[in-house]
Amino acid sequence: MSDQQGLFDFADTPDWEHAAAEDIQVAEVVFNLPLEKPYTYSIPDEFRERLRPGMRIKTSLGRGNRRVVGYCVNVRQLEDPSRRLKPIEEVLDAVPLLSVSMLELTRWIGQQYLCGWGQVLESVIPAGVRRKSGTRLVQSYQLAEEAESLIAVRRLPAKQQAVVDALRKSTAPIPVARLCELADCGPGPINGLRTKGIINPIKVRSEIQGETLEGTETVADLVLNDQQQAALDTIVAALESGQHSTMLLHGATGSGKTEVYIRAIREVVSYGRQAIVLVPEISLTPQTIRRFRSRFGSVAVLHSHMSDAERHWQWQLIARGEVEVIVGARSAVFAPTPHLGLVVIDEEHEPTFKQDNTPRYHAREVARFRCAQENVPLLLGSATPTLESWLRATRNHDTLISMPDRVAELPLPPVLIVDTRNDPRINKGASIGRALYTGILKALKDKGQVILFLNLRGYSPTVWCRSCGTGVKCPDCDITLTWHRDRQEAVCHSCDYHIPAPEKCPSCDSAAIRYIGTGTQRLEEEVNALFAEARVLRMDSDSMKKPGSHDIALEQFRQGEIDILLGTQMIAKGLDFPNVTLVGVIDADTMLNQPDMRAAERTFQLIAQVAGRTGRSSRGGRVLVQTTNPDDPSVRYASEHDFLGFASHELHQRKDSGAPPFSCVARVIFRGLSEPAVHETASSVADKLRKTAREHDPQVRVLGAAPAPITRLRGYWRFHLQIAAPTHERVKTIWLRVEDTLKLPDGVEMAVDVDPINSR
Repeated sequence: MSDQQGLFDFADTPDWEHAAAEDIQVAEVVFNLPLEKPYTYSIPDEFRERLRPGMRIKTSLGRGNRRVVGYCVNVRQLEDPSRRLKPIEEVLDAVPLLSVSMLELTRWIGQQYLCGWGQVLESVIPAGVRRKSGTRLVQSYQLAEEAESLIAVRRLPAKQQAVVDALRKSTAPIPVARLCELADCGPGPINGLRTKGIINPIKVRSEIQGETLEGTETVADLVLNDQQQAALDTIVAALESGQHSTMLLHGATGSGKTEVYIRAIREVVSYGRQAIVLVPEISLTPQTIRRFRSRFGSVAVLHSHMSDAERHWQWQLIARGEVEVIVGARSAVFAPTPHLGLVVIDEEHEPTFKQDNTPRYHAREVARFRCAQENVPLLLGSATPTLESWLRATRNHDTLISMPDRVAELPLPPVLIVDTRNDPRINKGASIGRALYTGILKALKDKGQVILFLNLRGYSPTVWCRSCGTGVKCPDCDITLTWHRDRQEAVCHSCDYHIPAPEKCPSCDSAAIRYIGTGTQRLEEEVNALFAEARVLRMDSDSMKKPGSHDIALEQFRQGEIDILLGTQMIAKGLDFPNVTLVGVIDADTMLNQPDMRAAERTFQLIAQVAGRTGRSSRGGRVLVQTTNPDDPSVRYASEHDFLGFASHELHQRKDSGAPPFSCVARVIFRGLSEPAVHETASSVADKLRKTAREHDPQVRVLGAAPAPITRLRGYWRFHLQIAAPTHERVKTIWLRVEDTLKLPDGVEMAVDVDPINSR
């Protein structure tokens, strides 16, 4: 849509404002819609001095009278005074919610990820901030304009005079309770002055303060080793340069990356600036948060368990520059820091940094743009970087900082690959093979702790019928139900559909129902039976539902109250427990056998990360990985702690197939309740894209349309196609040529995912 399409020119609406002067200003407004460019509205006289970019407005949209909320993104001179414009009807904010630079950042996100600017703004500003949660209107008073003339002709009682004196000293209205306190009086003198017209009442919005952000007990600095100091020197040089650069800190698990982050951030804070630290999942990193709070005066932690009022309170503190360090998940990249000095992304390889609904941005790329925009460094850290980040660093687009050794010269733990194809225990239905069983016994005997990793929750991942050979699936999703024994239910892990554990097959009515495979609940049962004396704790999304439950569980493990910790990938991230002497990966194949281009990369990352949970003290440790694919490159390289070898192998494979990071990909997903309608729409769009690519850019490839790997999800049929090209701009150009011509039938929805990280 062009600027002119945002204009409303209807002759039968005489009450709309007519712009007749060359110097009239208009507002460009975006809405929470998949529209590329803003609408243009006139600004009534009453709002001209008040309205600024970054504020929300309310006005009517389209030909009807539906009033909707939009965002003012620009105020400019009217270019064509002969046009009639709809007026803005209401301004909702007293101050802008976003700075000019944040508006530019959100506009870039809309362009980069092919969605509406207004959709981005709606996602970036927390709901609690939009609603002003945690604030209330408080009755306050100020002196009337004619107060002094009224006071001059009468003698005021002492208490009334005290109220007037208090208001004279204040440049802002004073809440009634505070005014009574300052004048040492009750409400009577205030009411008397109001009756005389000397003071006027006014409603003032007051903030309800949240929890303190002050740090905890101060902890002394750790002594940096040579490689940590070298890494810090490189980062500080980048900070002192006053220029943007991106640095990739590739450090082995246990190499002390967090201490380097802290020392770099201290340098930033010493300049009077702020730092943002992004972590994969805030609830899984209590140790990291405690370390930051023990080293800095004020640390804001943004997480999903915060109330709207708390989030609004912290947003205001950050915006006022009163917070030194902001720690949070991907949305913290939008924290309104007025003095940003550094952004750190810890465990940058984690897929949680990519948002899976509109706007489908990647926090790493948003941080890269924001840091370039504000001329500050970006620091990425990981023991197993994404291949995208690694390729940029090896091509010298980013600065590579290596910390290959663990602190205190501790060795990386040996990793033993266990081929379970002929394991007698596994063949009898056990989850823990002979080698792992022996290893656990030895670790417990030596008073060590054990971590067991299995990325499947529930009791049995598959409910299967022996008679007809089909799995019992969710009626709304193309997913086999998982049996949860504790609930005695078969559950869909996508839409939470659940039924009592079936006694007969829904397809053939046979009673030959079997529960196949092992989830974390079944593993917990097996571990308790095998090691009856051990204290066992399971960590997965079923057992850790209460706020703070992760922190409590990990603290129990840290204090030695738990001998065996088992769970899903939440136990593979950022944990530092010196007494862990054995880590067991129950089944590496669950990650490897996924219909996903990144399956090998994720398998390597998870094995390497979970292996890094042991050997963090002089006690040492080892890792056992059970698999039926011992020769798979990702498993083999992970067992050798050889990231360089894996990256070289996988990048060679990707280059041969023209896959990312050697190309840019956009995935277009269609969904609807009618399978034929969705299929036909997806095929039609794919044909248009192919034709457009042939005519304008033959190097652009269009794959599909085809059923999505999960063809039915939450009742919707799903088809997808893929656009691939050497650069993002070429993907975008082809898509925009076609997008404006698309008319989706009723009941069919479409979403575009640029740089997708999964293809389910």
